Amino acid sequence: MSTLGVVISCYRQERYLARTVAALERALEGREWRGVLEIAAPSDAALPALSPHWTVIVSTEPGTGELKRALTPGAGRMTGFHACGGEWVLFLDSDMELDRAWVDAALAAAQREPALAGIGGRIEEWFTDGAAERPGKHDMYGSGDRDHAVGYLANVALYRRAALEAAGGYNEWLHSDEDFELGLKLGFLGLEIRVLGMRAGRHWSAPRPSFPELTRRWRTGLCFGQGEVLRLYFGRRGMGTLLRRQWLYIATMGLWTLGIAALVYAVASSRASVFLAWTALALALLLFMALRKRSLRLAVHSILTWTLNGAGMVAGFFRAPPAAARPTLAMPRHESRGAGC
Repeated sequence: MSTLGVVISCYRQERYLARTVAALERALEGREWRGVLEIAAPSDAALPALSPHWTVIVSTEPGTGELKRALTPGAGRMTGFHACGGEWVLFLDSDMELDRAWVDAALAAAQREPALAGIGGRIEEWFTDGAAERPGKHDMYGSGDRDHAVGYLANVALYRRAALEAAGGYNEWLHSDEDFELGLKLGFLGLEIRVLGMRAGRHWSAPRPSFPELTRRWRTGLCFGQGEVLRLYFGRRGMGTLLRRQWLYIATMGLWTLGIAALVYAVASSRASVFLAWTALALALLLFMALRKRSLRLAVHSILTWTLNGAGMVAGFFRAPPAAARPTLAMPRHESRGAGC
């Protein structure tokens, strides 16, 4: 394999960046690679020690701090993609700790099956709480313990450059769901994304679920991506898949819409029975979630999460995408999976 490209795009995750870089350099020791560290929002925090393999790109204007690109995950990754080179490109978030065993297995698979579009692995969740560290979910995306094809990759992904270029790359307009949207495009081209049945790395964050995380997701625009991608594919192939993916947020918005309508009817008709019936339904949902989660707090958090993401989905849907954001690749329906670009 030729020199490997590596991309880390960091947006206010400097807390974990030293761990990410150190683990990556250990995992790639003895290999030829070229890395790009893209910084979207420079802070006063010093960068970790970097080997000569790295090029640092700061995506803000010196002095003014004005961004040179869209403040989206896809724009950061594509900035690094265009600069790093390599027949295969490894993307990882700046809060990931990569496993060398997975890197060895993924690169071996890429060498053995060069027609693969992308390769991933199991992501293990870990939390930092002050000086304490503790595990979260053993398998964040339910990828399992065997090699198999999947629809998309997140957090860590090894992509073949030619496949990514054929699909148009990560969408630089979406505030979230860019991983899933890329997977859609690769699937339309009949290309396979495979997850290996082993841990790719550990994802680090503050303890979740948390209520501050909800406000952060709204403030940074992450809640809008679900609606933006629906708008992008409205009336196009892939719309049904996206609607199924967002069904919970759609249902939550439907429930709140029904509640508002019942309240308006109760006020207009002086008959509270319909609104009381809706209230009973909402309380029943809360009780069901409290029993399922074994916690009233977690039940309230779940419903607030669905509501926030649903509201963001609606707001994102009404953001008109620029022409350049729309997928333009040819999308054959009968091309065999695993075919070359």
